[in-house]
Amino acid sequence: MTTSSPPVVRRATPADAEALAHLHLDVWDDAYTGLMPQSILDDRHDEVEDRVERWRTILTDNHDTLVAEDGEGLVGFASSGPGRDADVDTELELWALYVRARLWGSGLGYALFSEAIGDRAAYLWVLAGNERSIRFYERQGFRLDGTRDEHDEGLHVRMLRAGT
Repeated sequence: MTTSSPPVVRRATPADAEALAHLHLDVWDDAYTGLMPQSILDDRHDEVEDRVERWRTILTDNHDTLVAEDGEGLVGFASSGPGRDADVDTELELWALYVRARLWGSGLGYALFSEAIGDRAAYLWVLAGNERSIRFYERQGFRLDGTRDEHDEGLHVRMLRAGT
């Protein structure tokens, strides 16, 4: 039986950089093992210090990153900001949304999503074949728009949602 407290969502600070870098590695392992080449997941663990510094810079530059924390530490995060795609008439992009596997289905992903995006128009990229995530975003009103982009880790597909 766990004595962990319920997760609390808050804005990330530069002090979260190290824990966030480790969380980011863990949640990628949880989400993408079997969906992308294992070598990509393994190689990410060789760059921990660089990842910590990248997160410190991101959080210092005041990017919109939220973290969820329980009694055991960080358990999820979401990042959003200005859209980076010139061919989309939507200004907001969900850059990342991840939750530790032990909390999948708990509502934490939805809580992070709601804080980061709410009911605003937005778009995001998701790894093709990541059906769990695609279904989650469809429940939030997102639809695949047919745009695809190949990366080393695999094919990404774009999803859009009009504001409500």
